[in-house]
Parts: sequence; structure tokens; C-alpha cells
Amino acid sequence: MKKLVLFFAAAAMAVSASAQVTVEGSKFTDNWYIGVQGGVSTKTTGKNRWVHNLNPNAGLRIGKNITPIFGLVAEGNAYFGWRAQNNLYLKNDGQLHHNALHTFVKASNVNLLANINLVNLFAGYKGEPRPFEVNALYGFGWLHEFGTKDDMLIGNQYSREHLNFMTSKAALDFAYNFGSAKQFQLFIEPSINWVLNGSYINGGRNGVKYDIRNSWVQLNAGFIYKFKTSNGTHNFKIAEGRDQAEIDELNRIINDLRNRKPETVVKEVVKEVQVGKEVRVDDLVFVTFAQGKSNLTPEAKKALDNIKEGRHVQIVGTASPEGSAEVNQRISQGRADAVAEYLKARGVIVDEAIGKGVQGTTSNRIAVVYVK
Repeated sequence: MKKLVLFFAAAAMAVSASAQVTVEGSKFTDNWYIGVQGGVSTKTTGKNRWVHNLNPNAGLRIGKNITPIFGLVAEGNAYFGWRAQNNLYLKNDGQLHHNALHTFVKASNVNLLANINLVNLFAGYKGEPRPFEVNALYGFGWLHEFGTKDDMLIGNQYSREHLNFMTSKAALDFAYNFGSAKQFQLFIEPSINWVLNGSYINGGRNGVKYDIRNSWVQLNAGFIYKFKTSNGTHNFKIAEGRDQAEIDELNRIINDLRNRKPETVVKEVVKEVQVGKEVRVDDLVFVTFAQGKSNLTPEAKKALDNIKEGRHVQIVGTASPEGSAEVNQRISQGRADAVAEYLKARGVIVDEAIGKGVQGTTSNRIAVVYVK
């Protein structure tokens, strides 16, 4: 058990540091989710018929993913049967006994858990959740039993009281992500839950320890909804890394274009775009992309938002020299199409959107928009 705790602690510290550099920065209000869950539980050991003594439970779950790998989960479950778990104490025969509880909700258990996405930990995060993922959870909680209890033997004396216990939980979530933006998740979760201070021996409770006799196993299923984030998705978004050499080269190209005559600008950058009026540098909008990507960044959308509704535009997409000619042509066309679709949705008239593949020998992962 100590090894399990150390694994979670070490993994959490390592992955929370390494994963930060792979995704765009997010706000505190980003990457939250809420869900419902329910299932059955039964005492792990002792005189117990597993199928006969299944106890139903239901509850809520709220969580925040701090990185694509590490997150925190708070959950609360209500138990309605609790036949095999209630009054978690030991009598002289060494067995865990229970007494009758006279409320509809027999017990509640609230947990705070660390959550590690094992798929992203070992296979990396690719920009959106995979359809199937496995998460490991571990943490601590507080169990409260309700209702009137019969007299309980505590040492050589009897006592009546409501019981509160410290608990611990270890679980695996087998999750299925779905929806247009992977905003929904279904999961099945087997777990084992320990009552850490639930034994009454020699007139008092034992110290905190993991004891299989004071535990129950549980199988739950649940449904989760992930709230929309400030990056426009429901999940983490890969940061578009750019090295300084590429930034310097792009700035050089832009500055060179600003200092050249309009006729040369059109000839070199938008080679086949025919125009019917004098061209100014202000008529050109440059949209940059990450290597191998054709999705628009928030900065690109902001630049395109300056093009007014009803204007006519022509778009040329380009690619950098890496990769085959076929791949570069497809990427450049995808970039032109991405810009065209965004502008059309804003009421801009797109006369042409073409991909030109590699233009030159420098990193030119851009789309050039000529506004008529």
C-alpha cells in the first residue's frame, strides 16, 4: 500500500511539471467537469454472500484536470443498503459486525482523489482525448453512518452513537469519450475502499491503517460532462510551439514585404491572384500555422475578424519544405480551406482558396488573404 501511495505522489509531481509545456495556458475556470455515478458495493471479506449482500449507492462527482495527465476529483456517495458495511467495528470473535440502521440513506462517503490519466502518461496527449482511456484514482475520504444503532460492544461496555470514519479509496476508471468535441464521458469504475479507523478493540479505535477486514469493494458506472474552456474546446489544446529562428524569419519576410512595392508583393506572395485595383500591404492578411497543422489559432481568428462582411477575398495556402510534395500540397490546401470556411461563416465572400504547396525554401507555414 505504501508503494501505491508513493507511486501516485511521484507520478503526480512528475507529470504535472512535464505536461505543462505541451498545452496552451488555461484559466482556473477551465477544464472542470461534473457527473453522476451509481452502482453496488459489498464487504470485501468475512461471512458475506457477495451477490446476496450487494448494497446500492449513488452520488455526484466534480473534478478539474490540471494537465492532460493529472487532475483532482471530489465525489460524494450515498449508500442505501449498507448491510455488510454498517457499524464497522470488531467484536471479540474478530469479525466485522453491523446493526440495523433506520434511515433511507444509511451512510455517506465523501472523497478527495488524485486522478492520473494512464493513457496520456505513457502514450502522450495528442490534442484531444482518445475514445478509450484508463484513469487511476487514489485518495482519502470521510464516512458518516446515519440512523439509530443498537448497543455496540466497545471493549467491555456498550455505547450508542453516530459513527464517523476516515476512509481511503483506490480505483481504476475505464472511460469512453464521445461527442463532437469529446465533451461527454461514460466510465466504469471498480474500486476498493478502506475504513482506516473503523475497528473497536480493547475499548478504543485502532490507529489509522489499511486492513482488508475493514474494507468494501465497489463497482460503479457514471456519466460526465466537461465544461467549455476559454480556448473554445472542452479539453486541453496543444500549444503551437515556434522556435525563435522561425519567428525571426517570419518577421523578416513581413518587414521585407512592407518595404517593397505593391506590384512586387502581389507577384511574389500571391502569384496567381489577379486583382483589379491598386494593392496596398494593408490589403494582405497573413495567417500562420504550426508545423503540419491547418487549424486556426485564436490570434489567426482575431486577424481574420478584421475583414468586414461582404468583402471579396482570395486565399493562398502554403507549406514548409518538410515532408513530401503530396503531403505539403494537402496541408497547404487544408490551410486555405480552413481560412475560407471561417471567413464564409462571417459573411465574407471567398472568390478562390487554393493551396500552393511549398513556396521557397524558408519556413512559410502561412495562408495569405488578399482583400479586394
